[in-house]
Amino acid sequence: MGKYILKRLGYMLVVFLILSLLMYLVYAMIPYDRARAEAENWKQVYKNDPVGFENKYQELRKELGLDQNVFVRYLGWIGVMPINGQYQGILQGDMGYSYVYDRPVQDVLAKPMRNTIFINIFATILGLGITIPLGIFCGVKRGSKRDTAVQVATIVGYSIPVFISAILFIWIFAIMLGWFPVSGMKTPGSNFTGMKKYLDELYYMALPLIVMTATSLGGMTRYVRSSMIEALSMDCIRTARAKGLREKIVIFSHAWRNALIPIITLVVGWFLSIFSGSIMIENIFGLNGMGRIYINSLTQKDFEVVLLLQMFYVIIGLMGNLVIDILYGFADPRIRVNK
Repeated sequence: MGKYILKRLGYMLVVFLILSLLMYLVYAMIPYDRARAEAENWKQVYKNDPVGFENKYQELRKELGLDQNVFVRYLGWIGVMPINGQYQGILQGDMGYSYVYDRPVQDVLAKPMRNTIFINIFATILGLGITIPLGIFCGVKRGSKRDTAVQVATIVGYSIPVFISAILFIWIFAIMLGWFPVSGMKTPGSNFTGMKKYLDELYYMALPLIVMTATSLGGMTRYVRSSMIEALSMDCIRTARAKGLREKIVIFSHAWRNALIPIITLVVGWFLSIFSGSIMIENIFGLNGMGRIYINSLTQKDFEVVLLLQMFYVIIGLMGNLVIDILYGFADPRIRVNK
């Protein structure tokens, strides 16, 4: 398994480099000149000196590395080739500079990334804590009234778009009941510190977490249910019951292990999709997360930030596939890879 993981990591590095090059080329082809935009700030200084303005523009192009070939700029962005005589790329810890926020990109993304990762992991834990027991129950009690009620509820929940559910939850819990704030990350005007600050942020994140968890329950519950029904119809389950094993042992030791393989793929894929789905949630609730930064950076043509965020999602996707393969081996020793 160790050799397999090392080999997969090597493949992931190659795929990452290819995708990063393609993404860099895509953004390089966008008809937007950062040097020209920066030069506009000097228009008043060179109002009566067009030659001086043009020289300033060329100076900015050279400073930003825009006078170089796009492949040279890519290698400089990675950090394996110097730009203007200096190595200032990802390998050197320089993730680029945000001209909108006037700060290094890593400083812009530090807190939003923390918030997004927190809310996604929390929503995943809550979702799995509900869907897995509920799916197992529905699979075991297939055809019962409670199973039918859950199926109707999951179909309705699965059919409603996320933004409609978010508006509905805001109307019920924030406007009608007044339990939660409508949007934001903290109480306006507050200067809380320590645990009080943390609890205040949790209070503002509670409703977005509820929405993210609730909107993901439908599809996941139905999938766990169908996997359990399929596992319970296997010959090995009939044999276990014929031997007189207790029903709990049959369900949780035999049926659940056989149902895990397709569920693992769904769970990891669901976790990755939540990251993309949180873009909408963060914008609706005004959360300071990567989704909001991503939309703002796109609209304001801050492509250094957008490119790094795209690479983050690429890494998440590649790591997700590796985690799926490793979890397969733990769930079923028959498919472990040793080479």
